[in-house]
Amino acid sequence: MIILKLGGSVITKKDAETPTIHYDNLNRISKEIASSSYDKLIIVHGAGSFGHPFAKEYDIGSEIQDEEDFADKKLGFSITQSWVKKLNIIVCDSLRENKIPAVSIQPSSFIITKNKRIYSCNLDLIKRYLDLGFVPVIYGDVVLDIDESIKICVLSGDQIIKYFGENLKPERVILGSDVDGIYTKDPKKYDDAELMRTVTSCEDLATEGSLNVDVTGGMGGKLKELIELAEIGIESEVLNAGKEGFIRKALNHEKGIGTIIKKEL
Repeated sequence: MIILKLGGSVITKKDAETPTIHYDNLNRISKEIASSSYDKLIIVHGAGSFGHPFAKEYDIGSEIQDEEDFADKKLGFSITQSWVKKLNIIVCDSLRENKIPAVSIQPSSFIITKNKRIYSCNLDLIKRYLDLGFVPVIYGDVVLDIDESIKICVLSGDQIIKYFGENLKPERVILGSDVDGIYTKDPKKYDDAELMRTVTSCEDLATEGSLNVDVTGGMGGKLKELIELAEIGIESEVLNAGKEGFIRKALNHEKGIGTIIKKEL
């Protein structure tokens, strides 16, 4: 089993003022998946410009101040949920056009958090889809939280990957980003940033390396989830999904394309 994460910065134009698909990347990646070799595959995609702007505008996940504030957040929750669902439909359509039996699974329909961490999540349906040869497609979403001070929050695709990794024990986790891997600093800001081929600790990532900080935490948040997976023996790799052929190579079991996150020996 492989879990493949498609970053929102790859399949959408994340800095766009309105939700915008990066069709060149999405359609190419779908073709690469279709021409790859795998037994069981789960795809998790980010929200990009379809989710982050709305979650940020309505401050979803922050402590509720009063009933008026909660009413505003509920509206924002509904709007965000609608937009990320639209993105998921587009992603699944692209996959199906390439003969991939993609099935959409909405996180807010089966996942509940507690203090913004997954608390309840029944994986039986996903296991059944996998056994039948389907490709479940899950995504970053907004979900209910049992913490009464927030009630609702943003659930990142990276947290989904960690939970699925811990409970489904995939052979490998692949994260398609818009950079070549994990750097010592943000390569979009610093010319002297160096690509790290292997990471075994969060301490390997400098403060400046937290790329594209958004409502889900940026690269620093991703690395924390991946390090915790590595500690239980599940290796992952962050690579540039914007480069042709990289997803295909990774799904065909080639390693060392980007940055490998593994347990420290």
